[in-house]
Amino acid sequence: MGVAGPAGPVMDRDEVDRALARLGAEHEAIETSLLALQDHAGRRLLEGARLTGATQERWAAADQEITLLWAYFDAYADALRTAREIRSRRRLPSRGDLSELTELLRGESVTIAPGPGAGGTSPSITGPAKLSEQFTLAALVDRMNTLYASSLDMVVAADAVWSALPARIDMLAAELARTRQLAHSVGVRPGEHPAGDDLEQITGSLTRLREEVVSDPLTYWQRAAGSSAPGGGRPDTTAYDRAARALEDVRREIEAVLGVRQDAEVRLGRLRDVLSRADRTLAEARSARGEVLAKIAGSDVPAVSGPPTVLQEQLATAAEYRRHGQWNRLSPLLESLESKAEDELLRARAELTAVTAPLAVRAELRGRLDAYKAKVARLGFAEDPFLVERYDAARRMLWSAPCNLRAAEAAVLRYQRAAADALSAPADRTARGES
Repeated sequence: MGVAGPAGPVMDRDEVDRALARLGAEHEAIETSLLALQDHAGRRLLEGARLTGATQERWAAADQEITLLWAYFDAYADALRTAREIRSRRRLPSRGDLSELTELLRGESVTIAPGPGAGGTSPSITGPAKLSEQFTLAALVDRMNTLYASSLDMVVAADAVWSALPARIDMLAAELARTRQLAHSVGVRPGEHPAGDDLEQITGSLTRLREEVVSDPLTYWQRAAGSSAPGGGRPDTTAYDRAARALEDVRREIEAVLGVRQDAEVRLGRLRDVLSRADRTLAEARSARGEVLAKIAGSDVPAVSGPPTVLQEQLATAAEYRRHGQWNRLSPLLESLESKAEDELLRARAELTAVTAPLAVRAELRGRLDAYKAKVARLGFAEDPFLVERYDAARRMLWSAPCNLRAAEAAVLRYQRAAADALSAPADRTARGES
């Protein structure tokens, strides 16, 4: 090892050759990377785009970094070329050659002057402006790697957002246009239907989103947590996904309205049938109420409500909407009517049941009286005077008009008890005879 100088011990011939080979390989790799960055589609787009916001600020810095990168690379290439020229002077380098090469390869041999227009006083990428900076070749490579990673990260991020979001936004906008056309065909328009207002809002959101993505793509870049690699992250699709979900909701709603257009007549027919059945049931209940009042004495018979005129009017309105193709108004009205019509039919049936309850009680008492008479006759007591008297009394009450249900029920119970007593008497006499 030779005597140490400002750059450390003087390198020998083998160390110099190995250093030159390594630096040559680094030079080739750096040049390839810089040319790839120069030709990167994202960089070309950034150069020609009208940028705003964070992207505008970061591209201004990145563009300056790239310019500085090429200046550093040129200085690096010049230093490497000088070293190669010194080494090529002779096959066995002299002591002076080795000292010069050591200083060039290991010392702060590279001086970087401010770029054109800096004036020597403008701030630089790395901090306050300097008249010049000196680097070792290794330090210069580290500085270039840092600037390259920063610039590439910005370019890759912008390019990834531009590659992913505008195309997807355009496809969603095309779907939005088809949905708007379908909405207009069924009368869904802004100011007339909530879905029409939603479509207007989605249209505005998508327009603004595309403008922002094109002019400020880095706003829609989500860096991966813990990643330091250039371009580590993914496009932020939150706003796009929100618009897509909103459009899907509106599309389903419009398809429901479209379904109404296709089966409106069938549904209107079903509604007419349900309301007609409810009307007939109420008419039957009113008729039954008159019969109950005439045939059942002392019974509290509830009043029967009138026909569902309000629902009939709404049904007429629905039919009018169908004739004029107002499907957006017909859809909610049909859903409301279908629910109310079923409720109306259930209410009419409940009223009929309540009104005819006394007649049902009378029919049950008549059936019970006849059943006991048949049982008595089967066991040989049909001619029993006492049972015949009790039976006739109960029958007169049940088949008279108006019928007093309380008195008739008491008469039936008396006949039941008398029949039970009569039927148990032979068994008692048989038991006493055996004893």
